[in-house]
Amino acid sequence: MSIEVRIPTILRQYTGGEKAVVGAGGTLAEVFEDLESRHPGLRERLVDDKGLRRFVNVYLNDEDVRFLGGLETSVTDGDNVTVLPAVAGG
Repeated sequence: MSIEVRIPTILRQYTGGEKAVVGAGGTLAEVFEDLESRHPGLRERLVDDKGLRRFVNVYLNDEDVRFLGGLETSVTDGDNVTVLPAVAGG
């Protein structure tokens, strides 16, 4: 199973500069674990002991995963995951 994960510029240091990487798994948590095995340090930037980090937005096929089931959201072959850091300022 192959899930495309789009990586924001600020996290590309963990993917060797790649804009998108491929992960595998049946849930979002499994995809992040799979990515961690090939891109060490990436998972801890996305997830903490409570789940998704507060200032990281994750979308599955353009749907916010916080409304779909968080890390337990099911994924299937061909899905797209987009990681977007929240931006603040004024």
